[in-house]
Amino acid sequence: MESDVSPSRQVLQLAIPAFLALIAEPLFLLADTAIVGHLGTAPLAGLGLASSALLTAVGVFVFLAYGTTAVVARQLGAGNVRAAIAAGVDGTWLAVGLGLVVAAPLALAARPVCRWLGGEGAALTNAVGYLRIAAFGIPPMLVVMAVTGVLRGLLDTRTPLVVNVVGAVVNVVLNVLFVYGFRWGIAGSAIGTLLVQAGMASALVLVLLRHARADDAPLRPHPGRVLAAAIDGISLLVRTLALRAILLLTTWVAAGLGVVPLAAHQVTATIWSFLVFALDAIAIAAQALTGRALGAGDARSARELTSLMIRWGIWSGLAVGVVVLALHRVLPALFTDDPGVRAAVAAGLVVVAVGQVLSGFVFVIDGVLIGAGDARWLSMSMCLVLAAYLPMVLAVRAFAPTDPPLAITWLWVAFTGFMLVRAVFLGWRVRSDRWMVLGAGR
Repeated sequence: MESDVSPSRQVLQLAIPAFLALIAEPLFLLADTAIVGHLGTAPLAGLGLASSALLTAVGVFVFLAYGTTAVVARQLGAGNVRAAIAAGVDGTWLAVGLGLVVAAPLALAARPVCRWLGGEGAALTNAVGYLRIAAFGIPPMLVVMAVTGVLRGLLDTRTPLVVNVVGAVVNVVLNVLFVYGFRWGIAGSAIGTLLVQAGMASALVLVLLRHARADDAPLRPHPGRVLAAAIDGISLLVRTLALRAILLLTTWVAAGLGVVPLAAHQVTATIWSFLVFALDAIAIAAQALTGRALGAGDARSARELTSLMIRWGIWSGLAVGVVVLALHRVLPALFTDDPGVRAAVAAGLVVVAVGQVLSGFVFVIDGVLIGAGDARWLSMSMCLVLAAYLPMVLAVRAFAPTDPPLAITWLWVAFTGFMLVRAVFLGWRVRSDRWMVLGAGR
């Protein structure tokens, strides 16, 4: 793959805007958590349950972003720009259909879903109130995911950056206004986030329409192509379901430890999710650049870029871990006034900080393999990782101490064990050449 731009600069040109956009995304949940957290422990615990259900419903369809990025980047590398845009349009129609199918059933089943996650009493009431509203934000959230994937595949990470930053700012304003100004409580937070997601989806669709018109790409849904996009996403769907099962299991165990550990886990998991998005910037570059290199038939560039990005991922994880460790007693105060919850969050953040080097390594290789279209192997390996995690997290459920800080520490040590197993699998795969399939097809 010939280019006048050095590999390092190629990564930076994609990763820096992607980094800024990615850290803007979790600011939605961070803002909701900080604002709702000051309403009390029960609303904060309820938000933890509702957000776990909502993020699972949305997260299982992450292939709308990841798979689309890989397909579009391969077609771009092969010189088929019109085909790249057409694939992106198909993915967007698929996002609309899936969103409409999922939203209403989740809203109707809000109470049993939150109860199944371990909710009870006031925490359950708050969770149900939030989820019944926020569930209707799923269609625009999936559209945002799909169009962002298209733009990343086209090597445009700046447009999603602008949309995400504006959305994050407006989300904070609306949440404060609705929760405290109008006194709508946790429901106000859900309404504010829903409105912002709809606005972001509209803005990104307009950008995609301009691309389609410029390259004369079809805009109408073609049932065969949309179905093909869905079939292509099955392996990534399985991989994501296994990953979401791991996250839900962790929340379920936290709920079984008590209200204070559950509230503390919500804060700690929110911060961890923020770090995931931050470290995932290099993985986004890996998806796009790996797909383009393999689409152009350049295995050497793909290997060189992979080695470079793995090094950067490890060093980025180390830097992030040091920052979290330095702030582990400061960050909890941003989310809650409860001293018990603060102490438990601080304990969990120590473990989170130590695990960031693993995260940096894992996310980059995951991005490389997604960009390469190695979805079948990724789905198989994640199922094996889930099987390995089960005894670890169930041991926490059975034997964790009653002291909240110690209980949260045990839980996050188990979760870091999951990341370690995942790192072993991914490291073994990327050392081989089996994932490097050349050409526009996968």
